[in-house]
Amino acid sequence: MAKQVKLQAQIRPGVGRSAVNKLKQEGLIPAVIYGGKDEPQPLQVSARDIRNLLSHAVGENILVDLEIQETAGVTNRMALIQEIQHNPLGGAVLHVDFRAVSRDQAIKAVIPVEPTGEASGAKNFGGLLEQNLRSIEVECLPQDLPEIISVDVTALNIGDAIHIKDLKLPEGVKATHDPELTVFTVTAPIAEEAPAPAEGAPTAPEVIKQKKEEPAAETKGGDKK
Repeated sequence: MAKQVKLQAQIRPGVGRSAVNKLKQEGLIPAVIYGGKDEPQPLQVSARDIRNLLSHAVGENILVDLEIQETAGVTNRMALIQEIQHNPLGGAVLHVDFRAVSRDQAIKAVIPVEPTGEASGAKNFGGLLEQNLRSIEVECLPQDLPEIISVDVTALNIGDAIHIKDLKLPEGVKATHDPELTVFTVTAPIAEEAPAPAEGAPTAPEVIKQKKEEPAAETKGGDKK
């Protein structure tokens, strides 16, 4: 299941380029939280805290318990990290989008799928394990959200397949895609074709049959004098 991580945030007092530059100098990153019944709220979070959070994340879906410091006190809001904007040059985090979620309301999220083990058809018979889907969409409560879906493929022989309906999902989690979609399959090895002869390589000699010459016909009655 996705780990719920506590993260401190503060209300962002200003917006615009100058305000963002000031945040960078203070080691902060601009952010926003939206969703639910509340209006989008500009926030600021520690750049170091975000780096630590991302370095320990297993999947793309990170569930956080935001402790938002306001004038009246601290407000806790559960949220998913919806989007992270990175600097294309150095990779530094520029902005974070949080999507507010409720503990008792199901959400949809895309979860990566990875194989475990080595398929029998690939290991013993030279087949090829093909992964048709790298991720699937699921629906569940936030606290049941898996970080990744691991699928054991060791029993797959050549011609076998695993479909979405065959996946063993955690309790409370259901896939929203077509259950007949193929996730993994093992195909037969590709037969090697005989190599074409190299250009200029010697070939079998061509047999040329020479036509036998017929004897010249004699002049009837002999030679004339």
